[in-house]
Amino acid sequence: MLPPLSRRPVLVTGGAGFLGSHLCERLLDEGHHVVALDNLSSGSLDNVGPLLNHPRFVLLCRDVTAPIEITPSCIFNLACPASPPFYQRDPVKTTLTSVIGTWRMLELARTHRVPMLQASTSEVYGDPLVHPQSEDYRGHVSIMGPRACYDEGKRCAETLCFDYLRKYATPVHVARIFNTYGPRMLPGDGRVVSNFIVQALRGECITLYGDGRQSRSFCFVQDTIEGLVRLVSSAINGPVNLGNPHEISMRDLAGHILHLTGSRSRVVHRPLPEDDPRQRCPDISVARQHLGWWPRISLEEGLVRTIAHFREVLGNRAASLAAPG
Repeated sequence: MLPPLSRRPVLVTGGAGFLGSHLCERLLDEGHHVVALDNLSSGSLDNVGPLLNHPRFVLLCRDVTAPIEITPSCIFNLACPASPPFYQRDPVKTTLTSVIGTWRMLELARTHRVPMLQASTSEVYGDPLVHPQSEDYRGHVSIMGPRACYDEGKRCAETLCFDYLRKYATPVHVARIFNTYGPRMLPGDGRVVSNFIVQALRGECITLYGDGRQSRSFCFVQDTIEGLVRLVSSAINGPVNLGNPHEISMRDLAGHILHLTGSRSRVVHRPLPEDDPRQRCPDISVARQHLGWWPRISLEEGLVRTIAHFREVLGNRAASLAAPG
């Protein structure tokens, strides 16, 4: 369980990333001391900039695969690039981050007898043959494709978690996170929501892969963070799906974003990437029953907030480029 307030910090690996920075902010708001560990390969100092002067926050710029001496009260292991352009940039490093990084954190949790939450992913289901996906589905994953470094790395990380639970009784909690979006996504991170919004705001063509009928479900970041906090504070080890069961096609998502941005961008089609899942949607019955959790923020409300974020980011960049040198 998430421990009571103490001077022992909650350790958040990947703490300068999209999800990690929101989690750090939530934990600080609740009164915890927080240590964020991040090598900044896909995270950003901008994400934690407002927190750097906080008296209960420390940022360690280091890799999760390296040994660390710290006595945490709880561990959230979020360290791993989560968008294809980032995790495919160095697939060997991605796999090692998931496997060795998770092993390092499990050893830390075992040594200090503290709970650890492992951020797993819906990618463990691969290109699923059942729909929607429940936690007992074993997946349909290619071990040889360009996405395997992330998919299989996360699957192995889950295996380690449950082996530590069985062998050492280490209190682990595994969350399978489905597509999450919201403020602090990077403009060039390659995820569909950020791609569509940035292209629409810039007046560029909206890139739609395949026929656009492939579907996803999108969960706003605040809802995902709520699920993570509830899971680590529960008696449930997992795995537990955390995602929005509302499914939408990529074609409809593009149309929705064009409407909300008022953009006149046109849609262009490109070939579907290798191993790109055609349908992904969570069964969240376990989260509803055992955590009392389900997404509260609608897709429209979440997109409006995310579009506002990207308007600000792109506006600041334009102003920076226009400023005299």
